[in-house]
Amino acid sequence: MSVFLSRLRLGVRRSSSVSLLLSNGFSTSSRQTPPCSIMGANPCGHGLARLIVAYADSRFWVQLEKTVPLELVLNSYKGGKTKTIGASHGWVATSNEDGILHLQDDLNPFASCTEPKRIPLPPLVTLPHCQTKIVTNVSMSSSSQEDEDCVVAVKFLGPQISFCKPAGMSKPEWTNIKIESPCFYSSRVMFSKKDNMFRMPGSRGHLIGSWDPCNPSDEPKLQNVRFQNLPMLTMDTRELMDSCLTIEHLVESRATGETFLVKQYKKTGENDQGVSIVKTENLMVFKLDDEGNAVYTRDIGDVVMFISICEPFCVPASSFPGMYTNNVYIYDYDEHGYVDVADIPFRIFSLKGQLDSPYHIPPQDIGI
Repeated sequence: MSVFLSRLRLGVRRSSSVSLLLSNGFSTSSRQTPPCSIMGANPCGHGLARLIVAYADSRFWVQLEKTVPLELVLNSYKGGKTKTIGASHGWVATSNEDGILHLQDDLNPFASCTEPKRIPLPPLVTLPHCQTKIVTNVSMSSSSQEDEDCVVAVKFLGPQISFCKPAGMSKPEWTNIKIESPCFYSSRVMFSKKDNMFRMPGSRGHLIGSWDPCNPSDEPKLQNVRFQNLPMLTMDTRELMDSCLTIEHLVESRATGETFLVKQYKKTGENDQGVSIVKTENLMVFKLDDEGNAVYTRDIGDVVMFISICEPFCVPASSFPGMYTNNVYIYDYDEHGYVDVADIPFRIFSLKGQLDSPYHIPPQDIGI
């Protein structure tokens, strides 16, 4: 039986190819594939499985001919010796039992099936009073591992963040930073192409730290955030939000040049089958300007936002017919769905059981 297939409620189609759409919001010198989500895989023997994806511009889930290592979509396979710990630009970061990290393009539906790229990163160095076993997320400054300027950032739970240039030198090394402020200990890092900086929101979103990818420092550039246009909330809504775990996401729309600060409120509950999960109870979206003003909004226009365990991203809905404007696609270990920013509070569809590879894959450039 397919991994996760018994949990699916939508139609599953088989496909040996992927349709390509010309994106109006990006370079016209290339075709772009639609964004998609990794939904699971169908085991086919020898430790391999056929990838199952959901395209954001279609309501169908598709089983591809592409095969991937089963351990990438089922962390318990082979005793969990290899686990996925994050993703960025279609690259998945994995960690083996020795703690060695790899970048792999296996879960990218548009990457080669016969010649997958797997790039080992140097052994991690744990700073004093830090840990490198639990990863918060992974970010990359470029989608090309062959780019000598491509920097990989790994944020660990706690004060350590580490940077590496996989192709920048003959023997890559980590640059390890110990963050002094505890407000960043559980934060998620992202790369801002607009600012050419790695950026990270602090707890509650009142502070943003930025690191130069070429010369990361123990003293990041700090920016205070001022929240404006806050909505009037009922007492019940306030009490619910106060009881939730709050996760802050910085999301950049490269098509419009906008930056968004998203506050995601999550709480332990049960899905429709009575299974305990951690689910999203509320979402607040703010438009963030260069001066640190974060203006609450329920209208992000043509933008569609993708938030998952991978680095978040945005695409223009008009570039991919079938997608809805003003939407946020949410994908986590316990939930998968989308919401209209204007219709919050919302109900998000939850799956039965835990998912091991809750990743959104951003559009991929295919040269004409």
